[in-house]
Amino acid sequence: MATRSHHAPVLTNRWPELPLAAWRDTRDTLHMWMQIIGKVRLAITPVINHWWNVPLYVSERGFTTMAMSHNNQTFSMELDFLDDVLRIMPEDGRERTVVLGPRSVADFYAAVMAELRDAGLEVKIWPMPVEIANPIRFELDDVHHSYDKEYVLRFWQIVAHATEVFTKFRARFIGKASPVMWFWGTFDLSVSRFSGRRAPPLYGASRIEQEAYSHEVSSLGWWPGDSRLEKASFYSYVAPEPAGYAKATIMPAEAYYHPLLKGWYLDHDAVRASPNPDQTLLDFAESTYEAAATLANWNRPDLERAEPIYHHP
Repeated sequence: MATRSHHAPVLTNRWPELPLAAWRDTRDTLHMWMQIIGKVRLAITPVINHWWNVPLYVSERGFTTMAMSHNNQTFSMELDFLDDVLRIMPEDGRERTVVLGPRSVADFYAAVMAELRDAGLEVKIWPMPVEIANPIRFELDDVHHSYDKEYVLRFWQIVAHATEVFTKFRARFIGKASPVMWFWGTFDLSVSRFSGRRAPPLYGASRIEQEAYSHEVSSLGWWPGDSRLEKASFYSYVAPEPAGYAKATIMPAEAYYHPLLKGWYLDHDAVRASPNPDQTLLDFAESTYEAAATLANWNRPDLERAEPIYHHP
């Protein structure tokens, strides 16, 4: 059984570079591993509005499911990127681990399912990846098998610090808002604010989309990129999108509206190169939200605090 490292690698740059070309294979493998874990969470948790029962959350060592209940047991699963293990932690204290390293999705899937069975936590999931092109069933996927720890740590650190900034942004909103969550299907971090009003029906949309966009929403996120935009980016969108949103004045000047992806985007590299990356990101978050809420006639006085209540010395 693996033990928790007391000599974890120290990452000194809060906003490291993350060029997609340098870690694409690792990214694709990690995406599939996260889908396996996320599908376990999906299979055993009650559905919460906008599918908020399924995401993962950043932890001090990687990503966690948080506590879940199954077969009269409470347990959690954590991708520990410091010790390179997936930890399965039942309430009986008998921790199980699956090693993270250069191994195929098929091998990882088999190991995870075996450890869950051994712990009395057997779960049946649909073993087909979602929200990607050309999916391969988990038990057949010998294509994805890369694990570059340096880039995994960079990725995790970026998500951890983005979570910190997103949480500050969320703190000023007193209307309905989501937690800061990692969606393993779309492979992005997001936090959403809601006007409180129902959105028009999305005719022809999937059940997932209909539930996700059932109410007027403004979302902020970070994404490592894929074939549609091959670079890590922050993004912000509003649904339904009001007239004039694409022409709004957004901070910083490097932000741009993407007509195909339907939202405002800001390159990760533009944030990390700025004199104050955290403030640059907050400026992007606030200005895109303000444009969305103003143009869509949200009742802003009832949804926002005048000042945040968190303390940050």
